[in-house]
Amino acid sequence: MMLLTEGQMSDHKGAVLLFSALPRAKELLADKGYDSDWFRAALMAQGTTPCIPPRKNRKVQYHYDKELYRQRHKIENVFGRIKDWRRGATRYDRCAKTFLSAVARAATVMFWL
Repeated sequence: MMLLTEGQMSDHKGAVLLFSALPRAKELLADKGYDSDWFRAALMAQGTTPCIPPRKNRKVQYHYDKELYRQRHKIENVFGRIKDWRRGATRYDRCAKTFLSAVARAATVMFWL
């Protein structure tokens, strides 16, 4: 599932919008930007274990699987490759549907390569 938001919107606010559409999974990998009590509680209620490193200023430092979190770089590499592609980085398309289909196509091609 993908959501196209304005450039200034935080990822955490986007997660609120997409939470109901998240598929069932054992674990969810996310960066420190998603570290909040409500998000962790909602994931646990859904049966998903959050693999989110806690922020440094957090009073309660939650445990997360560091070995699993290291695998997150693979996801970041795909997004980095899409950003290297000029059409994905500058968003020339006027229609969000056209833009998202181009991003999905680029991700598929990069997955095959």
